[in-house]
Amino acid sequence: MTATPSDLTGAVLNEALPYIRQHAGKTVVVKYGGNAMTDETLQRGFARNIALMKHCGIYPVVVHGGGPQIGAMLASLDKKSHFIGGMRVTDQETMAVVEMVLGGQVNKSIVSLLCSEGGQAVGITGRDAGFIRAAKMHMDDPDNPGQAADLGFVGEVQSIDPTLVRSLQQAECIPVIAPIGVDSNGNPYNINADLVASRVATVMSADKLLLLTNTPGILDQSGNLLTGLGRQRVADLIADGTIAGGMLPKVQCALEAVEGGVNAVQIIDGRVENAVLLELFTDSGVGTLIHA
Repeated sequence: MTATPSDLTGAVLNEALPYIRQHAGKTVVVKYGGNAMTDETLQRGFARNIALMKHCGIYPVVVHGGGPQIGAMLASLDKKSHFIGGMRVTDQETMAVVEMVLGGQVNKSIVSLLCSEGGQAVGITGRDAGFIRAAKMHMDDPDNPGQAADLGFVGEVQSIDPTLVRSLQQAECIPVIAPIGVDSNGNPYNINADLVASRVATVMSADKLLLLTNTPGILDQSGNLLTGLGRQRVADLIADGTIAGGMLPKVQCALEAVEGGVNAVQIIDGRVENAVLLELFTDSGVGTLIHA
């Protein structure tokens, strides 16, 4: 007998039940970026996915990026973007734009979307209650070996105080975090969103960290999706060049999270509709799983 649409829908819902039970009452951190943030259909789908998670008793925490939006705003102001080693050089004027775009435009847009889909969302940055403490990032200039690169107000995480995020969760709100930190003198810093998501997941003892990307996950040399990776397997894939470029820092953030106590990290394709629900609530899942 051929399965009807109703049969298939029922099977999917039954498949989801044990996963809803498994994740209920636990924190899941989702790093939101890439095409999922710029395509209107994917934006709406993401908001519904997060709202559904919350209504199923899961506690989602959203950490978002916004590089393309920052670049577009700088271009509209006739300010050129300069990068060193893939990092945007951020002077004081650029940092003001970063705060306006990340903490204002992008953050509030995500909050509005979540609220429109029934999620009670609240947007925050690391300035709020100083919950993301940052320090200036130091790195070597890849174009000038032996010389330090001055990235300006680009930071790295020193510490995260989870008190504010936990308070929002206790109020049944969905925290939406812009990756802006602050140092002891009150200076703001732009921080990589993957890094912030990893550290937030660690201090929140999250059950899972989901990193949305513009790729299916980690692929081998033949283009096949790899999953179920531990530290040694990841090290081998880095050594042979399989993991390289923009995927490398994501994988490093994933390893730091699982070694910090997060049960699992999933690198998933944000271009796939309902990718978050497919990962959380189906047997097959999507993307690359990294575990301790």
